[in-house]
Amino acid sequence: MGIRTGEQYINALKSRQPEIWLGGRKVTDIVNEDNFKQPIREIAKLYDMQHDSKYREKITSVCEETGERISNAFIVPKNYDDLMARRALFETWAESTFGLMGRTPDFLNVTVTSMASSPDFFEQYNPKWAENIQNYHKYIRDQDLFLTHALINPQNDRGKPSHQQKDMYTHLGVVEETSEGLIVRGTKMLATLAPITDEVIIYSFPGFKPGDERYALSFAIPIDTPGLRILCREPMQSGTRPLFDHPLASRFEEMDAVLVFNNVLVPWDRVFMYNNIDAANQLYSKTGLAQNTHQNGVRGLVKLKFAAQVAARVADAIGVDGYLNVQTQLGELMQSVETIRALLRTAENEYEINSRGEAIPAPIPLETIRGILPKAYPRTIEVIQTIGAGGLLMSPTEGDFDHPDLREDIDKYYGGRSGVSAFERVRLFKLAWDLCGEAFGQRLVQYERYYSGDPVRKLGMFYNNYKRHNSFTMVDDALNGAIESKVELSR
Repeated sequence: MGIRTGEQYINALKSRQPEIWLGGRKVTDIVNEDNFKQPIREIAKLYDMQHDSKYREKITSVCEETGERISNAFIVPKNYDDLMARRALFETWAESTFGLMGRTPDFLNVTVTSMASSPDFFEQYNPKWAENIQNYHKYIRDQDLFLTHALINPQNDRGKPSHQQKDMYTHLGVVEETSEGLIVRGTKMLATLAPITDEVIIYSFPGFKPGDERYALSFAIPIDTPGLRILCREPMQSGTRPLFDHPLASRFEEMDAVLVFNNVLVPWDRVFMYNNIDAANQLYSKTGLAQNTHQNGVRGLVKLKFAAQVAARVADAIGVDGYLNVQTQLGELMQSVETIRALLRTAENEYEINSRGEAIPAPIPLETIRGILPKAYPRTIEVIQTIGAGGLLMSPTEGDFDHPDLREDIDKYYGGRSGVSAFERVRLFKLAWDLCGEAFGQRLVQYERYYSGDPVRKLGMFYNNYKRHNSFTMVDDALNGAIESKVELSR
């Protein structure tokens, strides 16, 4: 089939009946559910962009294997041009959502592509696993599917490994093997956008201990597989509030969910890894899974740039960007944007060709972005809160604007600096509040802090890896130079 349209995506949602729970009720009509319908439209727009003459050549390519057009997320890059083709997709879709949707379809599609382009890793453990992941990649490529993933164990007793939890199946694990496949039971989180996706893929980060074999799993199944229950968190928006009052939260909320597997059958041809601690601990580092850091970096840049521009526009609207203290705060934000932009370009321009002939962005700059962004984005939100101050809390509603008895007061008292009307200022401040004050905006901050894992642990891992590959010889040069200079002086 190749690239699909937004209508085809929505029809696929209508054709399924996954078990979704939201606020104590079972959701039976996904596409008309208030909390889901606007985000569904936003995802559908992304699919429609693939068919728009303005974007088609930029974000899709003709597959050499099938002759069909496919998303650039499914490209296995062999050179710089391939990397830039993939980046064009990341950037185009991120700009369409202002970087606020972190789990658009390109994220996991490039993840699976990276896994499938590493068959040698899987083959050393089980040739069937390599065949399965490559076939699955072709399947989601040719059907243009939208995936969610769930990687994290629930926060029960973090001091114990999976096999020592109070209940053996608190964490997702294998119950038994059957002729049809594995029977799995337990829980995984956080499955972002799970209710409105086609399939879920499971894999894990390193950290498995002896005894955890049953939990060392990677597989993919349809989101409506019997026995799979989706428990949604409390919504950050009702889905019924006017777009005027909530221009971001109403459109871009990404529902997060806990996935409960109650004796779910995983067919053998969907199993990518099982019962092997060594494979599970090396999956992330040996299969190119980190390739999704390129998508994260591009999306993160767009999101940070958007938030920084909101801060600047808020300051301008009320005439405070002439003050030095405000200028220094805004200057800090713009330098953060430029830092991320420069790191991203460095990663792309200093790409490497790995042993499989795959072009990959330089990892150090991308990992540096992952270290900076969890601090830079919350700081940007803090600056918006500081500059907007109490004004962020006092905006009238769309209903107030529409009432003739109130309009004169609103126009008089809610305007900004000269040239900025009350309507313009209030619209801007509502957008800013959505981003920096609403539950929707605070979820975005939390997402940026933890989307790539524990930032403290990640920074420690970054240093240890950096130390392994750098000998810090400049220090020796300085010390040896001092000795040589002393010898020369003594002559």
